Parts: sequence; structure tokens; C-alpha cells
Amino acid sequence: MKNKITTIAFVVIFIINYEAKAIEPDEILQDQILENRAKDISKELRCLVCQNEDINNSNADIAKDLRLLIRDELLNGKTDQEIINFIHSRYGDFILYKPPIRFYTIFLWVFPFIFFFSFLILFFKKKK
Repeated sequence: MKNKITTIAFVVIFIINYEAKAIEPDEILQDQILENRAKDISKELRCLVCQNEDINNSNADIAKDLRLLIRDELLNGKTDQEIINFIHSRYGDFILYKPPIRFYTIFLWVFPFIFFFSFLILFFKKKK
């Protein structure tokens, strides 16, 4: 019986922690429209420390600073794109989940296909 209670408690704690967001109560804006815009902007930005989490879900200090920066800029009347462009100019393409396609990144998109088809040609080439 004691083991079942421990297991249930563990599952409940896991579920509560799984659903928890990193946004702290002192960060939330009073204006719900601005808060929703801040969350939408934050979903487009990758945490530089965690790398595969958006800044809404990251507990890293830099993610918190970026969330606060976004909210300050929204209060100053900036548009969503202006805020994203500002953060992008400071941290580069890596911070964006959808980075722009540039000349030097085309190789990253094309190389896997070139490698795959080259491998196919070499593998199925008839020996003489």
C-alpha cells in the first residue's frame, strides 16, 4: 500500500512538472493581448543555452532576460517583427527556429541529397 502511494505521488509530481512553464509570475504582463503577443514571439526564438527549447520553456538566465526584453519592447510600442529583428541582429541566425535561407546555408540543405545520390550511384554501379 505504501509503495502504491509513493508511485502515485511520483506520477502526480511528474505530471505537474511536465506541464510547468518557465515563465515566472513576475514576468507576466497585465495586458492579456500584449502577453499573448510576447508568448507568440517567444515561440519563434530558440534558447541559446538549451538549444532545442523555445525561450518560454527554458529556465536559463538568458531566456529569462530575453523574455523580459520582449515584454519591455512590447510596452514601448514595438511591433513583433521589430522585436524579432532586434534579437536576431544581436544573436544571429541560430536564435531563430526558422532561419533565413542564405547563400552560405544552401550547402547545408543540398549536401545531404548530393551525398545520398552519390552513395546510390557508387553502390549500384556495375563493376566491369
